[in-house]
Order: sequence, then structure tokens, then C-alpha cells
Amino acid sequence: MKLIGLEEHFVTPDLVGHGTSTASIAQPGAWAEASRRLLDLTEERLDGMDAASLDMQVLSLNSPGLQAEKDPAAAVRQAITVNDFLTGVIAEHPDRFSGFAALPLQDPRAAADELERAVTQLGLRGALVNAHTHGRYLDDPALRVVWERAEHLDVPLYLHPANGVDTAHVLSGHPELVGPMWSWGIDTATHALRLIFGGVFDDFPNAKLLLGHMGEGLPYVMWRMDSRWEFHAHHGIELKRERPSEYIRHNLYITTSGVCSPAPLLTALLSMGADHILFGTDYPFEDMETATKFLRDAPISDADRRKIGHQNAEKLLGLTTAPAFAGV
Repeated sequence: MKLIGLEEHFVTPDLVGHGTSTASIAQPGAWAEASRRLLDLTEERLDGMDAASLDMQVLSLNSPGLQAEKDPAAAVRQAITVNDFLTGVIAEHPDRFSGFAALPLQDPRAAADELERAVTQLGLRGALVNAHTHGRYLDDPALRVVWERAEHLDVPLYLHPANGVDTAHVLSGHPELVGPMWSWGIDTATHALRLIFGGVFDDFPNAKLLLGHMGEGLPYVMWRMDSRWEFHAHHGIELKRERPSEYIRHNLYITTSGVCSPAPLLTALLSMGADHILFGTDYPFEDMETATKFLRDAPISDADRRKIGHQNAEKLLGLTTAPAFAGV
């Protein structure tokens, strides 16, 4: 069976400095090892893909990526440079790599233009955004131009976590809860809900949002959100699709990245359906072989396994991939 991973990170030497805030949440040895692997694109990574029987990685710039850059003009230059670099890597290994663009959201119009260039000229498959851009979230009215372009190009935006712009008081005194173990998932799920209640998907009904880590918890609370939306004061917000779950099922796609457990996968299948779930490994922060073995052994139908493993990625991203990895 073919496997395509959609949350597969890298970094370039010039952009390593943007990751210092992420480094603070990891054990020093773990961060050093991940950093080494982030910089490697064609040697140890390809060997690891071969060992795990992973056919293709859709590469994306590691968190927080360009969102950490304070100078909008510098962010625009960095986006062009890193997207050109990524395209070169893909050209050397077109059967093994594809990619998501990095966007300079500090300048919304330039970000929309770079998304169009990346898709139409470079062949990238959408873009990955690492959380907020200095406190600006993707529901900001200034970023409607990016959503308009993404819908027109029919490509997804992948919303990936990063450190929050602030830390909730409930986490005070507990730095161990800050980061991918807990707070990142809550922040990212809340960011996705801002898009729903902020009207992004009403304005752009065919826009597509990807969430990693089995949907950052959203597939498991859909019934209660619908129930409480009927109870809550709406504060002037009305949804064209009426219920929050309708947007999760229609506009959101999730990946298995970083969650190698049958129980949440089965729940996601029941909540969202197999057509909206895709595969990811979260490399280098998770082990590729663990992730691929998990999907191959998961207690699901072979038809759903193929959809999650590669068919949904091929359809959503317009990928034409080589036959399944030799010997698999």
C-alpha cells in the first residue's frame, strides 16, 4: 500500500533561528537530534523513508517558520527563497517529495501572491501556516485575500501549532503543559473554531483547512458543540451551515500525524468519515516506522486504509505518485 505523509518538517540553515522559541519546550538532547534531522533532506531522511516504507513526504517548513519574522519585507524575501529551495529539493526527488509553501502573512497581499506563485509556477500543493503571525490569526479580515486565493487555486492551508502569543493563566506555574503535549492542540483547535465562527468558511465555502494530530481534538467534541450552540447566546454570529459540525465535516481535513493510536482514529472515522482523514508522521518529532506500522495495522477496512494512506492526499493535493514502495 502506498503511503504519503503530509506533516513532514524541514528547516534551512538561514531559518534555524526562527525555531528558538520551539527549542525552549523540548529536552536539550531531543531538540538537538530533531534539529539535526530537520536540516537533512536527502540522506538520512530518504533512508528512513525506505526503512518505514513511506513512499512520499509532503514537506513543510518547521514551526514557527516565517511567522516568527518581525519584518514584513524580510518575511516576503524569506518566503520566496525557501519556496524556491523546496522546489529544487522536490525536482531532485519528484517521486519521493512534494511540498507546502511558506507564506509571509505579515503582508497579506504578498502572501496571497506568493501562494499563487508557489502553486502555479513552482508546483507546490498549498501552504502550511504555523499558528499566529504576531497575534494575527487566520480569521483576521486582512487575511481574507489569502483565503480567496486559496479557494480560487483549490489548495488547502495546513494549520500547524506553534507557541501561543500569550499563555493562559490556567497554565501558570505549569510550563510542562505548554507545547505539543497539551497547549498547542487546544490553541490550534481554537484557531480553527475562530475560522468557523469568524465566517471564513461562509465567505469561502470551498476553502479547505488541514489540521494535524488527528484533528487537534475537534472530531471528539462535535456533538457537544452543536448542542451547546443551540443553547448559547450567539452574540450576533449566525452560521450559514447552522451547526459547527457541518463545517468540520465539510471544510476540515485532518491527518494522523503524531497520533498512533487506534481509538482516536476510529472516533475520527465515525465523526468525519474516511474521505477527510489523511496520513502524516510528524517527522522528525515522531518516528516514521511507528507511524507507518500504526496505519498498516489499524483495525479499519482496507478501503479506508487506502484512502487515508494515499488516495485522499492524491485527490486533495492533485498528486500523481509512483507505484507503492517496492516490496510493500
